[in-house]
Amino acid sequence: MIGTLSRRTPVIVQGATGRTGSVHVRRMKEFGTNIVAGVSARADVASVEGVPVFPDCRAAAAATGAQVSLLMVPPAGVLSAAQDAIGAGIKLIVTVAEGVPVHDAMRVGRLVRETGATWVGASTPGLAVPGEMKLGFLPNVSLKPGPFGMMSKSGTLSYEVGYRLATLGLGQSIWVGVGGDPVKGVRFPDLLDLFLDDPRTRGILLIGEVGGSEEEDFADAMRRAHAQGRALKPVYALVAGRGAKEGVAMGHAGALTFGNVGTFESKKQRLEAAGARVFATIDDLIDACRAEAGQR
Repeated sequence: MIGTLSRRTPVIVQGATGRTGSVHVRRMKEFGTNIVAGVSARADVASVEGVPVFPDCRAAAAATGAQVSLLMVPPAGVLSAAQDAIGAGIKLIVTVAEGVPVHDAMRVGRLVRETGATWVGASTPGLAVPGEMKLGFLPNVSLKPGPFGMMSKSGTLSYEVGYRLATLGLGQSIWVGVGGDPVKGVRFPDLLDLFLDDPRTRGILLIGEVGGSEEEDFADAMRRAHAQGRALKPVYALVAGRGAKEGVAMGHAGALTFGNVGTFESKKQRLEAAGARVFATIDDLIDACRAEAGQR
């Protein structure tokens, strides 16, 4: 579903009438996203930023044909909003709230697996196809059409990488923020096929951090793809948190290391063994991207 997103894709925003929701409905529309409906329990609001508001996703999807929903709801509301969206036939949900209760997140994960839907989040700044559309609050100054597929755990770190690329005249083919919560939907290894199959993508940027095993799992996915005879694309990885202390969460709830699990060295070794290049600084990462793009 992510690979087919464009400015023609009809999008629902759940929580559209809230202060944050209404602001980002406007900003996403200005970027080019085709916001066709909002969803809100408020009976006194008929529209927001010129977009009709419906009481639930079933009514919104029936009226618009939308198959994508951005959930601009608080953590405690994510489960019920996701159930509403998926029950209405929505195929892609994006949840920006951080700190979704673990049990709720597990129930959302089971629901998307059972229905074949895709879930990006929790704790994601969103995703974008620069030049086409964006979902969430990725900053416009960091978005520019270009040859690099980007996936990130850290929002702010990826904003800086995106901004550096954009100022150099480079940019992104597709950008997916997978989020930093410990229980979530799409993870790094799930995105490898997306970028390998995407003709716009020449190189893959992985903006990771210590904690969890996503980077190691992505390395394993690279090795499996190579063993299957697939042509891999250059992978450039930045792993934040080299100095993180064991047992202490650094920033995200998922950025937690124990022993040799989820450490900087573990991720570096596994990624490099699979053929990726791992960098210690943004400057080094950007220099590699410039070289890939033929810039000096």
